[in-house]
Amino acid sequence: MNTAAPTSDAELARALEQDYHAVTTEIGRRIVGQTAVVEQMLVTLLAGGNALLMGVPGLAKTLLVQTMAETLDLSFSRVQFTPDLMPSDITGTDLVQEDPATGRRELAFMAGPIFANMVLADEINRTPPKTQSALLEAMQERHVTIQGKTYPLPDPFFVFATQNPIELEGTYPLPEAQLDRFMFEIVLDYLREDDELAVVQATTGPAAAQLHPVISRERLLAYQCLTRRVTVAEPVARYAVQLTRATRPGTPAAAPAAERWLTYGASVRAAQFLVLAGKARALTRGRVHVGYEDVRALAAPVLRHRLLRNFQAESEQVTVDSLIAEFLGSITPTANVGSA
Repeated sequence: MNTAAPTSDAELARALEQDYHAVTTEIGRRIVGQTAVVEQMLVTLLAGGNALLMGVPGLAKTLLVQTMAETLDLSFSRVQFTPDLMPSDITGTDLVQEDPATGRRELAFMAGPIFANMVLADEINRTPPKTQSALLEAMQERHVTIQGKTYPLPDPFFVFATQNPIELEGTYPLPEAQLDRFMFEIVLDYLREDDELAVVQATTGPAAAQLHPVISRERLLAYQCLTRRVTVAEPVARYAVQLTRATRPGTPAAAPAAERWLTYGASVRAAQFLVLAGKARALTRGRVHVGYEDVRALAAPVLRHRLLRNFQAESEQVTVDSLIAEFLGSITPTANVGSA
């Protein structure tokens, strides 16, 4: 594990780039393929966000999150969301405890599984909105309130939630307010044939690969602070804002595709996440400034869960990703800002 402390932002940026490649290499010892997924998850962590993982069963969503926690030396907690799950099953609750010395009974807080650095909300749409909302305060404020008392969550803190896109029976759609708190919706697809063969061979052998932490929690926190200090030129930030505004039907800035196919567009938080995630992506590529390509590369995971299609779009099977491609094509950058 890299523990030497860089003495300047330039040194820290170089260390981040090196550690990023080291982390992806270590994860690759257990997770085959899914390069773009791993990149988006690491960008989420560097930006201090949360992510929704969308994919059919059997694509190693749970294993991927657990592997990420191991590689980054983070405490990990998995919550299986079910219809009978209660908010206190996630956050914890006050219980009556008897003091053996005095015999007096007092309320003692028993922390729930949300008190971990990385929380996996597995099949989050299988529990009712009342329980889903237990995550809202944690995801936004990084603390939970129980019986009027506020408890801070570990630092760093991340929520990765999974959803199965093909099952509708017995599920509860996530409220828009909660969806908007996820920085990314990351889509996992089937692997290429050679990658799938490698997975089969690796998982049917005698033992799985043993991973080792690559960076410490303290170093990750330093990288998050560095991400906030990355430079963003005004034209690039304006491009992120224009892209977001183009998705809002019924507004002067709306693109034709938004007027025709959308009921609701992206919020201001989408523009914030485009810029913040762009900063993290730039650092992973050895740059200390954000380029247009960073915003364009992250537009799909930032926007796809924030755009509400209308009935016509759903009936004609117009996908959200195809609409995002139209928005990207409709807005021209105003200046040439370097990227890679």
